[in-house]
Amino acid sequence: MNTKLPLILFWIVACLILLSGPLYGITENPSQLQQVSEESSSLPWWSYPIFLFIVTCLIGILAVLAGVGGGVLFVPIVSSFFPFHLDFVRGTGLFVAMSLSLSAGPRLLNKGLANLRLAMPIALATSIGAIAGAITSFSLPTKTIQTALGATIISVSLLMLIFKKTDIPKKERPGYLSKILEIGGIYHEDTKSIHIEWNVHRLGRSLVLFIGIGFIAGMFGLGAGWANVPMLNLFLGLPLKMAVATSVFTISVTSTSASWIYLNQGAVLPIILVPSIAGIMIGSRIGAKILPKASPVAIRYIVIVVLALAGVRSLLKGVGI
Repeated sequence: MNTKLPLILFWIVACLILLSGPLYGITENPSQLQQVSEESSSLPWWSYPIFLFIVTCLIGILAVLAGVGGGVLFVPIVSSFFPFHLDFVRGTGLFVAMSLSLSAGPRLLNKGLANLRLAMPIALATSIGAIAGAITSFSLPTKTIQTALGATIISVSLLMLIFKKTDIPKKERPGYLSKILEIGGIYHEDTKSIHIEWNVHRLGRSLVLFIGIGFIAGMFGLGAGWANVPMLNLFLGLPLKMAVATSVFTISVTSTSASWIYLNQGAVLPIILVPSIAGIMIGSRIGAKILPKASPVAIRYIVIVVLALAGVRSLLKGVGI
């Protein structure tokens, strides 16, 4: 399988969508999104794509070093410190998460780290929630979404602080649904030169929670990796590397499902999307090169602090302070 083919197809489809998206979405509902910016500014319009590219490049570096998705950093930081309307930021956040997962997902699948049998029901559940979340978000006032986003990001930073990763979780009896779907196998841990038999438990109950995770992802334009990985690792019993890889693979499906709602509302603009994806992709490559020499613990705490600050600013912005 050619691992570059899905990414090439994505860029072809994205270019076609970006050419037709503003014409279709904004003319379809012109009164909903009238301005790109919420605030007046003395800076020229062309300066914002440059600043956005620099910021998203740094976000891409931090995302790789901290092991989190780019969307969960992109939306709170850009919505808090740039004068863009929140709808455009949320729409771009889904494409950011989609581009990162599409670039890495096929390779992880080929290496056997992402499990397709497990990823498909999870992707279906999160996609249902993401579509519902995206539709709901456009029926709520922007201030309400901004306030809820701040509260969610603060909760995410707390989750990252208390989440204790387990490289090889304790094995339990496989659940009934996982037996039917024949989810399980042998995990090869190269760093320890061991082979571990793994299975999945509590899959039926977890699908309900994944719908909730997808709802949050679709409503705020966040990638779902911040919640998928703890769920897969601690609740379902997947080895950590498999949990990360399977989460990355499912995010592409979840983000694609919700992004069509934002496109239909005209909430995706090339002037914001193009520099954001370019910066994230370049930053992620730089982060991958720095990763072997970086201190993951220090980077993780830096990301937690940045998220907490962005969450507080977003919360204050939502309540009008």
